[in-house]
Amino acid sequence: MAYRYPVLIWQDSANLYTARLLGDEDSYFAVAGFGETKDAVLQQLKEYLNWAFENQDWRAAPDCQDPKFIEFRVDVRTQYSQQTGPDHNRRTRVYPSDDTFPLHVACVYWQQESGTYFCTLPLLNIEFYYYEPKTLRSLVTTYVQESLKGLTPQQLSYHLPPKSIELEEITIQTQKLKFNNEYEIEVPTLSNIADPLGERNRRRQFSKAYERDKEVQDLILRLTHDKASVILLGESGVGKTAILAEAVMQIERSLINESVEDYGFTTKFPRHRYWLTNGARIIAGMQYLGQWEERCEFVMRELSSIDGVLCFENLLAMVKVGGDNANDSIASFFLPFIQRGEMRVVAEATSAELDACRRLLPGFADAFQIVQIPTFTREKALSVLDLVAAAQERNLSAKITEGVTNLIYRLFTRFLPYQTFPGKTVSFLTELCERTTVEKKKEVTQESVIKQFIKQTGLPELFLRDEISLEYEDALKEFERQIIGQTEACKVSANLVTTFKAGLNDPTRPIGVFLFCGPTGVGKTEMAKAISRFFFGHGEGANERMIRLDMSEYSTHGSAFRLLGDASGEPSDLIRKIRGQPFSVVLFDEVEKADPAVFDVLLGLFDEGRLTDRFGRVTNFRSAVVIMTSNLGADKLEAIGFGEKTLPSYEREALTFFRPEFFNRIDALVRFGSLTQEMIQEITFKELEDISKREGLKKAKIKLSWTDKAVSFLSQKGFDSRYGARPLQRTIERLVVAPLSKILLERKLKDKEILIDVNEEGKIFFK
Repeated sequence: MAYRYPVLIWQDSANLYTARLLGDEDSYFAVAGFGETKDAVLQQLKEYLNWAFENQDWRAAPDCQDPKFIEFRVDVRTQYSQQTGPDHNRRTRVYPSDDTFPLHVACVYWQQESGTYFCTLPLLNIEFYYYEPKTLRSLVTTYVQESLKGLTPQQLSYHLPPKSIELEEITIQTQKLKFNNEYEIEVPTLSNIADPLGERNRRRQFSKAYERDKEVQDLILRLTHDKASVILLGESGVGKTAILAEAVMQIERSLINESVEDYGFTTKFPRHRYWLTNGARIIAGMQYLGQWEERCEFVMRELSSIDGVLCFENLLAMVKVGGDNANDSIASFFLPFIQRGEMRVVAEATSAELDACRRLLPGFADAFQIVQIPTFTREKALSVLDLVAAAQERNLSAKITEGVTNLIYRLFTRFLPYQTFPGKTVSFLTELCERTTVEKKKEVTQESVIKQFIKQTGLPELFLRDEISLEYEDALKEFERQIIGQTEACKVSANLVTTFKAGLNDPTRPIGVFLFCGPTGVGKTEMAKAISRFFFGHGEGANERMIRLDMSEYSTHGSAFRLLGDASGEPSDLIRKIRGQPFSVVLFDEVEKADPAVFDVLLGLFDEGRLTDRFGRVTNFRSAVVIMTSNLGADKLEAIGFGEKTLPSYEREALTFFRPEFFNRIDALVRFGSLTQEMIQEITFKELEDISKREGLKKAKIKLSWTDKAVSFLSQKGFDSRYGARPLQRTIERLVVAPLSKILLERKLKDKEILIDVNEEGKIFFK
């Protein structure tokens, strides 16, 4: 049974703590603890209560429901006394003080099971019962004034309030176990924070541990024979949870109907001994000091009563969760119990996470035995996929055609080379089979594999099929159609596409790392969008495949850490988005404005295609295109010949600004030139085409057209050599889109054609 006791803790002027136990039958003896920290005095009271419940059979549960703490101000009048007269006839005269002194009194009150209210003033050793809550203040005032009556100011000073005071709660659990009607041990706290790993519905969430018989038997031996705590060590996706679930299933099959003779009757152990949880679930709902530690104590007692094992999804989470640092974490709390063998834990970890645990909490990982989970060879990976496919065919009505598993393996190896097998290939195949069944198709074909892969990655079919060719000239024309007047940038983008199509890109780096240099408004961001559309614009969430970061927001000290995550270790928006969708374009806008420490972080991203946070967690960018934009040198023009001017030396400006090791990791510096009047006219035509395809016009079935005169007029109005195409966009929005929207709303046109033209007065009009 668990009993909760209120405890009042205060700190004196010497910074020492005193804790007074409330609600106890021995409160007359003022059970208290003294020490230098809150934890120390609370532990003293817990040890006393544990001893009391073991040695005093008559001790009952505390009769206090929902205790509350409040401070009342009570005005106390002091007085002086003086002896007068001869020795044989002395008299005592009292001189009351003219002023009253405000005294702040700590009060704790609660309602008892009988309905009566009880109040205690621990610092004054005053306790009383009362029946009406509204009388509490007046009763406290009366009792305090009566208790302190006749004190001098010096004597009253001994009762001044301490430096700080607060109400806490400690929980004591007796050794008696709970049983259900069938005399089976109950584990209510464990059931609240964890799930039985061996339960049938839970096991179905995990794939079978194919080709892992050796690792499963090794884990079973360590858990049953050695009675050890174990770390399953392997890269993400290698199948650690599947191995654990398989081992638990085999262990618990041998525990059916196990029981023990105790308490005068036969006690049945629960069949499920292995419970899966994580750090967040253990501390969920905990508000007060020491609450999650008390919950952990309950969990350990319940595990001990059933000879159970607590399984954690992530070892690093144990070290991170619980306090401000690793020494206040769940791992630190459990460590002495694990070392003494009083508690057994199974946890999963990658090599980087294990290194981080060793660094953050030395000695913690040494309390575990380690089971290494190696990565699969190509033959074993294909064998696992074939076994999963066979199982899916048995469970579902769809047939998996020949070559499907080979194609899945090839696609993941080619486009996700950093993924560990079986990993996401199993979930990909399972989802594909389930989708085929839902759509009432009879076969899972290679064609359905391609469609599913396109949907998830956004990659076009031409990258996935070797039989589809891609000519450099075709790619160049596509980019030139979207980006006007930037031939060099279009050529670089076309080279990137054809290199990726040929499979010659470096698989250990991002698909491409580029620095776009040029004045504002000339198409740098638009080119990044065009690359995103070409590479990843063919699946789900195509409009979300470009992750844009304004680097002026990362210009202050500490921005490098913010780029990876917050102070608590939670990942940043960039990390979350890339983990959720690795096939993206990452745009670092105006990169030169970033804090210099940010460039150090980006070095690893450019060189190895990944970012590693302070906990050793790795985020891969090897399926992403990384683009930086910069205005460096855009305000400088170089004169050559007889007054001619050409583009500034962006490369020289970049080399001057960036460190050599940073610049050398960039695949290409792409120069964007200023826009001419002719280019602006082409862009105007393209912008009008885009407007004609907007939803409002399509829904109203209105065809939008324009004259050459209108195009020329808009391009002249929107041309500004300093700001590029952005003034043009504002001009078109003001002169075309805004009036056009009014026409659509007022006239409610439908099935009509609207022509944009310029009248004799030099104004845009519609007809």
